[in-house]
Amino acid sequence: MAVRTVGPKKRAIKWNRVGFWLLIVLIAIFLLFPFYWAINSSFKTEAQLRMTPGTFIPRDPDTGTISLTMQNYSAVFANSVFLGTLRNSVVLATAVTTLALTIGSFAGFALGKLRFKGKTPSLYLILSMTMFPQVAVLTGLYAVIQNLGISARPSMILSYLLFTLPFTVWVLTSFFKALPDDLIQSAQVDGATPFQAFRLVLLPLTAPALVTTGLLAFIAAFNEYLFALTFTTIEPNARTVPVGIALFTGQVARQEPFGEIMAAAVLVTVPLIVLVLIFQRRIIGGLTAGAVKG
Repeated sequence: MAVRTVGPKKRAIKWNRVGFWLLIVLIAIFLLFPFYWAINSSFKTEAQLRMTPGTFIPRDPDTGTISLTMQNYSAVFANSVFLGTLRNSVVLATAVTTLALTIGSFAGFALGKLRFKGKTPSLYLILSMTMFPQVAVLTGLYAVIQNLGISARPSMILSYLLFTLPFTVWVLTSFFKALPDDLIQSAQVDGATPFQAFRLVLLPLTAPALVTTGLLAFIAAFNEYLFALTFTTIEPNARTVPVGIALFTGQVARQEPFGEIMAAAVLVTVPLIVLVLIFQRRIIGGLTAGAVKG
C-alpha cells in the first residue's frame, strides 16, 4: 500500500497560509478590541467599572453573575445636550459633504477632461493641502475667522472643507480621467455644451466615486474634534458630538461618567459602521476607479 507524502513545497505553502490567516486574526483582534471594550463598558454600572481586574463581560460585583444594565443608554437619550450635539454633527457633516461633492465634481471634471494651462500644478497644489496637519493651520485659520466675524457653524463648515475637498477632488479627478473621451465627444457632436455633457453623460457614471468620497467626507466631518472644540469655545450651542462626548460631566462633583461616555460613543459609531457595510462595494469600486486603464 503506497503512502502519500507531502512535498516540502506544499508543506511550505500550507504553513504560509496558516501564518497569513493567523496574522489576519491578530490584526482583527487588535482593531476590534477597543470597540468591543467600549460596548462592554457601556453595559456596566459604576460599581462594575470599578472592579479590579476588569471583566470582559459585565458581572455583578458581589455574585459574579452576568449582569447587564441599560442605565447608561437611558441617561444618554435623556441628555438634551447630547441630542443637540448629535443634531449639529449631522447638519454640519451633511452640509460639508454636499459642498465637497458639488465643488469636487466640477473640479474633477475640469482637471480630468478639460485642457488648460496649469492643470497638473493645480492638481498637485490641491493634493499638497493634505500634507499640513490640522494644528499647523488652526491658529491662523481661527484668527482669520475671528476677524471676519463668522459664527461657529459656518466656520466649521469652511474649515472642514480644508481636509475633505482635496481628497474629493483627487478621487473624482482620477475617476473622470478614466472615463472614455468618446462619451463627451459624442455628446458634443449631438449639440451638447460641455456643462450638459458633464451633467447628463459623465456625472451619472461617477456614482461609485460620489458615494465613496461622500461617505468618507461625511465620516471625516462627523468625527472631527480639534476645529469643533476651538470654534465652539464661545458658542457652546454649536458643539458637535465628539466635543459633547469629551465634555460629558457626572451628576455629582468630580464624577467621571465613563459608562455614559462609552454608551454615547457606541451610539455614534454604530450608524457609521452600518453605512460603511451597506456601501462597501461602492467604496471599493470608487477607490480603485482610475487605477487601471482598460
